[in-house]
Amino acid sequence: MNNISNLEPKQLWNYFHEITQIPRPSKKEEKIVEYMISFAKKHNLETVVDKVGNVIIRKPATKGMENRKGVIFQTHLDMVPQKNSDKKHDFEKDPIETIIDGEWVRANGTTLGADNGVGVAAVMAVLASNDIVHGPVEALFTIDEETGMTGAFGLKAGFLNGDILMNLDSEDEGELYVGCAGGIDVSIGKNYSEEATPKGLASYKITAKGLKGGHSGVDIAMGRANSNKLMFRFLMQAEADFGIRLAEASGGDLRNAIPRESNSIVLVPEIKAAEFEKFVAGYEKMYKAEFSDTEPDLIFSCEKTAAPSKVMNQGDHFRIIRAVFICPNGVVRMSQAMKGLVETSNNLAIVRCKNGRFEAHNLTRSSVDSAKEATAWKIAAVFQLIDADVKLEGGYPGWKPDMHSPVLATMSNVYNEMYGIIPDIKAIHAGLECGLLGGVYPHLDMISFGPTIRYPHSPDEKVNIASVGKFWNFLVGTLKHIPVKN
Repeated sequence: MNNISNLEPKQLWNYFHEITQIPRPSKKEEKIVEYMISFAKKHNLETVVDKVGNVIIRKPATKGMENRKGVIFQTHLDMVPQKNSDKKHDFEKDPIETIIDGEWVRANGTTLGADNGVGVAAVMAVLASNDIVHGPVEALFTIDEETGMTGAFGLKAGFLNGDILMNLDSEDEGELYVGCAGGIDVSIGKNYSEEATPKGLASYKITAKGLKGGHSGVDIAMGRANSNKLMFRFLMQAEADFGIRLAEASGGDLRNAIPRESNSIVLVPEIKAAEFEKFVAGYEKMYKAEFSDTEPDLIFSCEKTAAPSKVMNQGDHFRIIRAVFICPNGVVRMSQAMKGLVETSNNLAIVRCKNGRFEAHNLTRSSVDSAKEATAWKIAAVFQLIDADVKLEGGYPGWKPDMHSPVLATMSNVYNEMYGIIPDIKAIHAGLECGLLGGVYPHLDMISFGPTIRYPHSPDEKVNIASVGKFWNFLVGTLKHIPVKN
């Protein structure tokens, strides 16, 4: 059996299967929005689409539950489009190919979209049901969560009526999340001059690949390699030892994904070509040793290529390589308030050097707004020293934990009654939309939970089948115990 529609609970998995057949990369959600509108119409549910494209669907309480507090389910419609380099897939046209792999569901060489597709499917199953007991419910399906939280940023006051917001976008079953990190984009740009490629140089394409990548918040503490940092560390020493000239470089493509692949084109004196090839092989051996536990498939290699007509001028070459090399990346600080939680981090997500233009894009996260700003300005300072333009934009707040939350108490009790244990109460080093939504609707009692998803934002993404069943049963069980209105 490899049809996920046959998994239990069937109503949820059937909707998730339908979602996987609809292309929905961030900023390209038109088809999934149409699908949601059609779904609501089929079930005679009230539907609103706001100016930015968020979809709100409302369903009345079942008989006898009219006096309960209103619940808002909140999920996002978009997914992160990542694929292996050898996989042919157009995320704007092609469906996701799902595979049942033992206890997990994954995709064939691409991201799966369980983040946040399983949450969307769970909400749809509640909205379509005839036998689930619940009070008045609303479903808020936001757009463009993954690249800018555009939907949450654009949501206006007055659209939502509920009292409790359940975000279904966290990724560990058995855990209830009551806080998250905020984030800010740090974008760098600089024009550089080029000059004719000197004679007597051999041209090589340097490649870093085979890395796991992953979610730049959830996976940032796992010790995985950042391909951009590997590349520019190499370029630093290659410049010192061989006097290389840099023609171009490219690595990463999404701010919220740890970069998995990077390439550069460099030129080396022909008389040192053989020695340079051994030098590259030595770097691969060194990187494999350093990242033996986290990056078993790491490849760092070179191959001869046609010489480009131009290279970066030596002054900018010197400055840009060093700025990227020293740019903060990875965990900056662990939380003092919550053991094991990353407080502040940065992901040097994208680097481009081509045709006289250098660009670098970072996503800085922190659960402490002042620390987020300090780290962003540290990155800015690095690149301002080389006269680059720096923009800090797209900032969004964190979500401060409320350990006295009524819905937290209710759900902890329900989970204990169902499974015999108290769920773990946590905050997450990722950007949930709760921080933004709480700013517009400050009265909301908010919580986040979900099934177990591993390696989101990478082609290794997978969701645990058994955890989906527990997540679903917990959701349905919670709806029966929503408190009455005051």
